Amino acid sequence: MIHFEKRLNPSRITTVVTPIIAVILTMIAGGIMFAALGKPPLEAIRIIFWDPLFDPNFASYSRPQLLVKAGPLILIAIGLSIGFKAGIWNIGAEGQYILGAVFGAAVALAAYPADSVLLFPAMVVAGAFGGWLWAMIPAILRTKFNTNEILVSLMLVYVAESILASVAQGLLKNPEGYGFPGSRNLQQYPSAFNAEVIANSGMHWGVISAFIAVIFAYVMMTRHIRGFEVRLMGEAPKAARFSGVSTTRLVVFCLGISGALAGLAGMFEVSGPSGQITIDFNSGYGFTAIIVAFLGRLHPIGILLAGLLMALTYIGGELAQLMLGLPGASIQLFQGMLLLFLLATDIFTNYRIRIGGSN
Repeated sequence: MIHFEKRLNPSRITTVVTPIIAVILTMIAGGIMFAALGKPPLEAIRIIFWDPLFDPNFASYSRPQLLVKAGPLILIAIGLSIGFKAGIWNIGAEGQYILGAVFGAAVALAAYPADSVLLFPAMVVAGAFGGWLWAMIPAILRTKFNTNEILVSLMLVYVAESILASVAQGLLKNPEGYGFPGSRNLQQYPSAFNAEVIANSGMHWGVISAFIAVIFAYVMMTRHIRGFEVRLMGEAPKAARFSGVSTTRLVVFCLGISGALAGLAGMFEVSGPSGQITIDFNSGYGFTAIIVAFLGRLHPIGILLAGLLMALTYIGGELAQLMLGLPGASIQLFQGMLLLFLLATDIFTNYRIRIGGSN
């Protein structure tokens, strides 16, 4: 008889190796899927993972885009990972990302066409506040009424999407846009434009903020008492309460910081690569960041690497759609396989297989 026995101390080697195995299994399963669609599987995998970095025909464009795509994923995933470590499940980062973009763009558009060096910092504050404010709804409902933050945060995504559609067609609509939905293009507004810090590198302020968030999270989780409280809350909730850790304060902190970072990601995106508020501004970064957080083992350095890998699948996926005619849904499914196989291989991190009768 085969059964699983829980490991008292999960192996560090297994913890590191299983994400790599999950990536390999994703490639294999993805190759089978591409073959079923009538596309050459090896060529598809090569285009997704190799060509954006090393093919001279594409690398000059794709390499800077790697940072552009990875920035918001890393920024959001860092915030989510802190809550996940504490057992606080913010699944609505997509809504907080949207509200951060709306708040940040609203500040810029309200000041248009004024030119001030203080405008962009004000947008940063507004974007973080927008995401934080949206995250406070599940935080307050969890602490005051003991509601499930998973359901509340997820449902708020759809409310945020409705707000986005409303302001794109109303409050923030470009008055010179001939009636089309969407705001002014912030890329044409120098004071509000999140331009590249280094030309042709993809390194804008959102990417820099993502790197800062990685360092901040690493220091907090390994050197600060708040990081200890977060880990204790996630691993031993009863011990956390007995030691005097305030569950209410920790819920508000974790949801607040994840919401603020998601809001920042939205603000940097709308003021940079996207350039404007539109009905379809949200691109699923908030949901994809959940995969990034778990693929990176909820560790800041792991999230940095996982964010770059996931960004590579975005860029390579777009290239595969162009070169091979792959449907966009197949690329989304391919990305989802990463989480599926990661969760599957996690069984071997936390459990060992035993053959024979149980003791």
